[in-house]
Amino acid sequence: MAQSFETLSQLLEQSAGKFKDNDLFGTKQPDGSWTWLSYGDFAQMVARCRAGFRALGIGYNDRVAIVADNRVEWAAAAFASYGIGAQFVPMYPAQPPKEWEYILGDCNPKLVLASGGAHTEMQAIVARVGHAARVIGLDLPEADEASFRALLATEGNAELHPVTGKDIAGLVYTSGTTGSPKGVMLSHSNFCTNVIASGSRFEFDQTDRALCFLPWAHSYGQTAELYTFISVGCSMAINDEVPNLVDNLAVVKPTVLVAVPRIFNRIYDRVNKQMDSRPALIRKLFTSAIEAATAKSQGKPVSWLQGVSLNLANKLIFKKVRARFGGRLRFVVSGSAALSTEVAQFIDALGIDVFEGYGLTETSPVASTNYPHNRKIGSVGKALPGVSLRIDKEVTGEDKIGEIIISGPNVMQGYYNKPEETAAVLLPDGGFRTGDLGYLDDEGYLYITGRIKEQYKLETGKYVAPSVLEEQLKLSRYILNVMLYGANKPYNVALVVLDVDALKDWAASTGTTLGDPTDSEVVRTLIKDELAHYGADFRNYERPSKFVLIADDFTQENGMLTPSLKLKRRHVLAKYESALEALYSK
Repeated sequence: MAQSFETLSQLLEQSAGKFKDNDLFGTKQPDGSWTWLSYGDFAQMVARCRAGFRALGIGYNDRVAIVADNRVEWAAAAFASYGIGAQFVPMYPAQPPKEWEYILGDCNPKLVLASGGAHTEMQAIVARVGHAARVIGLDLPEADEASFRALLATEGNAELHPVTGKDIAGLVYTSGTTGSPKGVMLSHSNFCTNVIASGSRFEFDQTDRALCFLPWAHSYGQTAELYTFISVGCSMAINDEVPNLVDNLAVVKPTVLVAVPRIFNRIYDRVNKQMDSRPALIRKLFTSAIEAATAKSQGKPVSWLQGVSLNLANKLIFKKVRARFGGRLRFVVSGSAALSTEVAQFIDALGIDVFEGYGLTETSPVASTNYPHNRKIGSVGKALPGVSLRIDKEVTGEDKIGEIIISGPNVMQGYYNKPEETAAVLLPDGGFRTGDLGYLDDEGYLYITGRIKEQYKLETGKYVAPSVLEEQLKLSRYILNVMLYGANKPYNVALVVLDVDALKDWAASTGTTLGDPTDSEVVRTLIKDELAHYGADFRNYERPSKFVLIADDFTQENGMLTPSLKLKRRHVLAKYESALEALYSK
């Protein structure tokens, strides 16, 4: 059924009316059980929150900021803000406090909500930036007047403010891989048209259930999980901790899942590790079945023997893997970064359809996606209804590849307080310059080949777009992370983060004395072979000729990954550039 809503408040109002008694949010309790909040009860919570905001003097076009992981209170505060015409500004708990301070200083919120220990930090930041913002603690007891529980107990006006699709719903700050975060201004119409268009590509309804673990502070999590699922009446269990994800999947038994490539890479790695310890006959059956399933999905003929292998593997192996996901998954959607073709084919072979999409914060975020009966593994699908894609080949001077330009109702209103940066990416016709490189095939499927800012030229004049190859090399079970390096150099080198636990298992199984894996010739030989194997489909000049081994992974905590898990190359280079440079003198 076609959906129709102009604002996010209308979205919730419609769903709360249609699905009043249905489960909406599931929350894991300390004893491991799950409790559920209905659509109707959540709508009442939002109304109480709206009244509390009004009592604090929050009104139209004011800003409400929050720093918290996904939780029911996060969603309630967001929809309460939308209902009074305020703008919601989410931040990540994993962000460095200096980024919180920058964001608060930039957007000047009137209210800041904070979870756990971030509450005290926020009070100090608000004092430093000199804003008269009120700070509310999400985890403080109700007796504390600065608690969210006390705010919900406020009596007063909970009526909706008249808001239109043109009004700004919130500022979603970019991760700042190349500088300070930018506040992307997204309107109610930006979000709502993207929800409606995305939802039209997939068939799910109130009978579906999801496990939500993408951060709602990112536009991908907001649109693809929170708003889209609410719009069709889905129930959503909120994942507590990433390490618990697989165990929670088995309990929640989701039917749909929105994820990022890193999750699928872990599954790929885990299953392959398990296969290594199985008898040779099982390993051969597994490999043969994967090949048969891939051929079948590509429309290629499958022999009788391959069909037998596939049926047998499905009963003995694949069914058990699907059970780890709860056994009910109909499909998963992947976005945020490039998904390896090898991994996509692997997950698909297990009997779980994977649909990869593409977008940016500035496009609310979905611009294109594969969807049922319209899928090409390796692509990021076709443009959403109402969205158009074109390729600016003048940027590269090539016949096929160029910068991707997106037009449509999902394109942002601009960067807050940054007119020059806005003018640099928004074209007079409303198109948005993504900074991403790609091409369209004859059927309109989009393929991503790299990012302009990350692309560099070797001394030989050859261009390298590192991120796609980096993702492929990380498929090695012995490599946690990798970064290519080679701008204006004769060849590429790499910084390789070792998976020390995997290497210990390998050493034990092969009788190898490991020692310090970052200074082991045996490990160097192993990694050299892994880089050659997983980089085999790339051009010779793209593959690293030499490498540095390290054991400390790139994380948000050490400042080398953004909250959306993108690599902060300049931060990595600040620590390791001298070691990479030394490779050219050896």
